[in-house]
Amino acid sequence: MRLTQLFTKTSKNVPADETSKNAKLLIQAGFIYKVMAGVYAYTPLGLRVVERIKQIVREEMNAIQGQELIMTNLQPREHWETTTRWDDEIVDVWFKTKLKDGTELGLAWSHEEAIIEMMRQYVNSYKDLPIAVYQFQTKLRNELRAKSGIMRGREFVMKDMYSMSIDAEQHEKFYQSSIEAYKKVYDRIGIGEDTYVTYASGGAFTKYSHEFQTICEAGEDVIYLHRGKNIAINEEVLDDESLANLGISRDELEEVKTSEVGNIFNFGTDKSQQMDFGFTNKDGERQFVHLGSYGIGVTRLMGVVAEKFADDRGLVWPEAIAPATVYLARLGEDSSVSQAADKLYDLLTTANVLVLYDDREVRAGEKFADADLMGVPYRVVISSKTLEAGKLEVKSRRSPDTAMMTSEELLQHIQSGDLAQVISQSAAA
Repeated sequence: MRLTQLFTKTSKNVPADETSKNAKLLIQAGFIYKVMAGVYAYTPLGLRVVERIKQIVREEMNAIQGQELIMTNLQPREHWETTTRWDDEIVDVWFKTKLKDGTELGLAWSHEEAIIEMMRQYVNSYKDLPIAVYQFQTKLRNELRAKSGIMRGREFVMKDMYSMSIDAEQHEKFYQSSIEAYKKVYDRIGIGEDTYVTYASGGAFTKYSHEFQTICEAGEDVIYLHRGKNIAINEEVLDDESLANLGISRDELEEVKTSEVGNIFNFGTDKSQQMDFGFTNKDGERQFVHLGSYGIGVTRLMGVVAEKFADDRGLVWPEAIAPATVYLARLGEDSSVSQAADKLYDLLTTANVLVLYDDREVRAGEKFADADLMGVPYRVVISSKTLEAGKLEVKSRRSPDTAMMTSEELLQHIQSGDLAQVISQSAAA
């Protein structure tokens, strides 16, 4: 991607109507565009981050035999009335609309009822189970207060997965595999060390749930950690009963602010009974399906990462989800410099390295400031000076260190995953 061909522009002006760091920086850097409170569009740069997060999630869901599909956002009223969740007193985040003939519809805020209604057509026997299906979809929730930028919105991208099992034992096996899959997702994205499986309330879903909470000062939640036992409890369920169940005491816990980046729910057979979702077991008897629900807010996760790692110069993306690996800054308009930069751009892109190529005719300082604001992991400079030295200047976004290396060395270290280490070692030497 060449910056001269990118329609978005960076801005020095801080959005006056935003209070959250993630929204301010993402708008300034050209990753998102604000439509209204809690509603944002994602530009080519922002979409790259979203798609890279989605791919990590997709790979880990596929690894536990999840099958990807896509459900409809328009939802018939009757499917949700069966479980009482059409009632605004029970679920207060519905957006509702009507067809021309007056038929009332809802815009999906979740999909448990919709999945059950569909899967009733495919599940008849114990031989059809277990099944897990998931999707990436834009969810719509009529939040009373949309705040914290893309960390809490009225329209957002979610990965939601639903598991169907023959009994509690089979369900628990999949439930635990999902916990491990979620941990792998957060490890790969770069927040695993600060993300905890947290005992929490199930809200409109079920009585209790497990959340995945990431330590973040801008987060809306408060959890209590027992670091020694790796136990976390959301403050909303912190009572004597939950402490006794977990075998810990209040004075052992550390209070921290967090943001929820995932959640999982065990519905048992309650919803299956409500919607008559059953199967025939080995003995020919009809039983109800055990249901589980598993969510990851993809765009919220993007916001948490932006909020958590940003510094006073701008965004700082982990390599796994950055919009590009290399920010290629061409300094000067000499034909030899342009030719060398074009050649490096072709070399890297041919090797499937994501590159943002700053081929604009602007000052070096402006290019460096934009590289920092956009948060690309590595800045590579080509100039008359570097050409004379026969090497490139390579800098890590996470440190002030720089290193000089050839194009071939740059590509080699990117592919081997040790570029940051090489830059640090070069600076130390």
